[in-house]
Amino acid sequence: MNSSLTDNVWLSEKRTNLLLLLMEGPRDIEQIKVSLNVTSRGMMPQIKKLKEKYLIVEEDETYRLSNTGRLIVRNILPLLNTLRMINENRSYWEQHDINILPPHLFKRLHELGNYLLLEPDLNYTFEIPKEFTENLLRSKEIMSIISFFRPEYPKFYSQLAEKADSLTLLLSRSVFKRMQKNCASELEFLLSSESTRLYLYEGEGRPPAVDVSDWFMYVSFFNDQGRYDHRDIMSFDETALKWGKELFQYYCDQSTEITEI
Repeated sequence: MNSSLTDNVWLSEKRTNLLLLLMEGPRDIEQIKVSLNVTSRGMMPQIKKLKEKYLIVEEDETYRLSNTGRLIVRNILPLLNTLRMINENRSYWEQHDINILPPHLFKRLHELGNYLLLEPDLNYTFEIPKEFTENLLRSKEIMSIISFFRPEYPKFYSQLAEKADSLTLLLSRSVFKRMQKNCASELEFLLSSESTRLYLYEGEGRPPAVDVSDWFMYVSFFNDQGRYDHRDIMSFDETALKWGKELFQYYCDQSTEITEI
């Protein structure tokens, strides 16, 4: 019985890895051996099978994806990236509320790319992570969703307002009320800053806390009890920045600008 395209793609790690490699561009056998750490003897039978199914073609001793091969690989990449993302930190994704995400961004969660899961140092659990502050202080364009209050936030974001070229803050209703009551001077400063715009989120549910800048993205999902557990995701990948900006805009579209206390 002839093997199916599905079998040829999935039932051999060597074949899958070769298809992914060729997505980056044509390779000769020596380049394939070095990139995939394989031998000619181990790889040539896999190449033969992919050629027989017209998933790859050979030209001048160089291999490239066929048109159908490129189409298939483009469509399996999101699944492979999603599996990789979940396998790296399966318990985190099981224990946190990612269902709050809009459907179009939920299915593109793999775009977080080569993310880092930041675990709290028990000695500094209630302090703002330095990975968060240091990267934001180096940023020029910042968009932030503040879904929970920290006493350090008003002062820190006021500092960002003085340094950044553009700072857009989206506050949950509970955070806005807390700042009205306890941090009126900092709130007034932010409202008066020419580089800063403030919005009040008025949609349903509580969005994840997000900070996305011109060069990094930081997101905090609430756990399945609705609490923040000081475990955060950080990524510098271009796809993550794009994903974070789209997430911010989604919630911003459900918000109204704050012009006065």
